Amino acid sequence: MIYLAIVFLPLIGALIAGLFGRVIGDRPTEIVTTAFLMAAAVLSWIVFIQVGFDHETARVPVMRWITSGELDTSWSLRIDTLTSVMLVVVTTVSALVHLYSIGYMHEDPARYRFFCYLSLFTFAMLMLVTSDNLLQMFFGWEGVGLASYLLIGFWYHKPEANAAAMKAFIVNRVGDFGFALGIFGVFFVFNSINYDVIFEAAESFHGKTFNFLGQDVDILTTLCLLLFMGAMGKSAQFLLHTWLPDAMEGPTPVSALIHAATMVTAGVFMVARLSPLFEQAEVARDVVLYVGTITAFFAATIGLVQNDIKRVVAYSTCSQLGYMFAACGVGAYGAAIFHLFTHAFFKALLFLGAGSVIHAMHHEQDMRNMGGLAPKIRLTYFAMLIGTMALTGVGIPHLIGFAGFHSKDAIIEASFAGHTPHNIVFWALTFAAFLTSFYSWRLIFMTFHGKTRAAPEVYKHAHESPYTMLIPLGVLSLGAIAAGFVFAPEFVGHHYKEFWGHALYEGPHNHIMHDMHAITEEWVFWAPFIAMASGFGLAWLYYIAAPWLPEATARAFKPIYLFLLNKWYFDELYDWLFVKPTMAIGRFLWKGGDGAVIDGAIDGTASTVKWTTGRAVKLQTGYVYHYAFAMLIGVAAILTFFLRSLLMGGAGQ
Repeated sequence: MIYLAIVFLPLIGALIAGLFGRVIGDRPTEIVTTAFLMAAAVLSWIVFIQVGFDHETARVPVMRWITSGELDTSWSLRIDTLTSVMLVVVTTVSALVHLYSIGYMHEDPARYRFFCYLSLFTFAMLMLVTSDNLLQMFFGWEGVGLASYLLIGFWYHKPEANAAAMKAFIVNRVGDFGFALGIFGVFFVFNSINYDVIFEAAESFHGKTFNFLGQDVDILTTLCLLLFMGAMGKSAQFLLHTWLPDAMEGPTPVSALIHAATMVTAGVFMVARLSPLFEQAEVARDVVLYVGTITAFFAATIGLVQNDIKRVVAYSTCSQLGYMFAACGVGAYGAAIFHLFTHAFFKALLFLGAGSVIHAMHHEQDMRNMGGLAPKIRLTYFAMLIGTMALTGVGIPHLIGFAGFHSKDAIIEASFAGHTPHNIVFWALTFAAFLTSFYSWRLIFMTFHGKTRAAPEVYKHAHESPYTMLIPLGVLSLGAIAAGFVFAPEFVGHHYKEFWGHALYEGPHNHIMHDMHAITEEWVFWAPFIAMASGFGLAWLYYIAAPWLPEATARAFKPIYLFLLNKWYFDELYDWLFVKPTMAIGRFLWKGGDGAVIDGAIDGTASTVKWTTGRAVKLQTGYVYHYAFAMLIGVAAILTFFLRSLLMGGAGQ
């Protein structure tokens, strides 16, 4: 019963808000939906503790769902350690975002609709993480996509919000097309989409191939790559990442809930859940590894020069998701989920903190128009400071640190133990940690320190946020501080096997978790620390000690600066490759096909009929003597025809 309550309380809240929000009013809607999410969060922590001790997989049947031929799919909840971790992440962050939104959205006239969408999203995400088969996962997968579209475009009167919502929806459809093909392929190969059946049979298909266009192609590699396409779209990985920064057009609580802590982590969850498949497809796992590594690096480079406070945090999210996929690619699934877990706290904290800054600055988001805000909003400043230290990985190797220190460093250590060629993944992730530290402290220094660059009237009235916004910041701050060292032994430490049980699968040749603890090179543990400290020092030099340096550097390296400022020109490239050709084809089919051919043929036929009927109708005068005269002409014509025929017949005889 407790599992059903966790999943369906958000749905009940969404229905109440959506169907009766106008009737009961905004305040009751906020209270009801937030209370339901708080209850679900408390129950999720109970499940997390319980499953952490039991290590058993529970299945809770809900109902028979789809039976068609050999496809027999029931709707049931799969509860194991991986699910319990995701339940805690989803419900905790969602509950705090609901509470935060009461203060942040208090002036919006459609608050009931906003809280309906938030609760609907939470239900869809819970459907995804409790799935016991691929169809249920796909249902939740598309559900969070729908809710994301609704929330990004919530302020639909803004053209930018509508464009961002459409962009997110379309880019995700590209990835979801591959995901759907992967599900079809899994059913074709395994004759089932239920996890247990797939996982038990996965090893028997290792190395088997099928013929495609005269080539022998590995079955499991193909399936895993198709499934990973869905993860690339949902988790904003390299090539399918362009929607995430634009999604910042939605309200800030949306960014914290969807684009930091929950929806974008669905791809990481999916790869971890399907680890029995990926462990049998080494090539697919390598693709996951290098796509994640590239994403971690390139998103960090773009974050260096962004000026919108939310976009800086958005590119940070993109980069940290790359870390998680790199961990999955190297086989360290526990480290990936650990970083997912800690990242939820400190990234939601940073997004909500950014929202508190925007609230104080009367909706100003450009950091170039901020500065000197620390005395004005001291509580928000300390929360952002904690989130930044967690993100950059402040801590002392082998001892203790903030949340990101334990999880991110575990991934970097696993990448070293993975022995990639020339340790390229290790060095790329370490360098990305340096870039992360630089742009994160750049945000802190530009926003809170130095002389203010804000308009005098705006700075004068800058004020701290209400308690409904500050309480979530305080709770998330505790998570950003303690989630790392408290849970590290279970997620990636010596209790790893005992904690995860059968929720994560490691192949017989996967010893990465053992190898990362057997590293003897001491410098490996200190490399991320040095990267973090170097990034902090360089940011301090540029934005505190010598604030003229950023402009001078941008002038000196203008091509590189513009390349990064324009996000590697991916939007322009996609516009040239896909958008403009598609619009040209559409315009041709519209003007040439639909307009000239179809409409032309229909209009031409209609014109002919109109001309004919227009003249024929003139014969219908309504006068009897006209009709009698026409009949006499007809009779005369008939008689003439027959007489002529008789005369010609007689002449022939």
